[in-house]
Amino acid sequence: MRWRPWLPNTRPRRSANPRRAHTFPDLVLRTDRLVLRELRETDAGDVVAGASDEITQRWLPLPRPYTERHALLLINRLAPGTRATGRGLIRAVEHAGVFAGVIDLKRADWMARSVEIGYWAMPGVRGRGVTTEAVTVLTRWVLHDFGFERVELRAAPGNRASHRVAVKAGFVAEGVARSAGTLRTGRTDLTVYSRIRGDR
Repeated sequence: MRWRPWLPNTRPRRSANPRRAHTFPDLVLRTDRLVLRELRETDAGDVVAGASDEITQRWLPLPRPYTERHALLLINRLAPGTRATGRGLIRAVEHAGVFAGVIDLKRADWMARSVEIGYWAMPGVRGRGVTTEAVTVLTRWVLHDFGFERVELRAAPGNRASHRVAVKAGFVAEGVARSAGTLRTGRTDLTVYSRIRGDR
């Protein structure tokens, strides 16, 4: 699988916010069939559809109902703010030119050089390796091009699709964090997976 980062400099950059030392670049990553790019207002309808899907709602603590207002808040405020403050990076996933989901880096620890990765996929691309490819590409970039040391992925025990993505993307199961997450039904344990820079 070939992948191509599109940006002039991928090393950590100083932020204008004095409380945050670094920010992620406004990244575009391309593979032979995927593009990871910024979210746009034209994605709002697709974001609403994907975030309203029953499977997405089951495994992520998203608003219900998920409306266009929520989508525009994500696109225009949450995504830019997350990057500007150094907390993470939110990208849209395109497959063959069509919106296929959202992937993000979050809870960035710049001192420890570690970050968590999360995602959701549109129903039409599930089971086709799109999410696994997106996770693999973004993880490789943040570890090997951007210089982080660890990427963590967490999934509720019953979320079998996310467990498959983690394993196929080369993550190693470390254990279970008890009552570490929130679902629509209440608190949940989370299985913790990781990849580190030395993994092959």
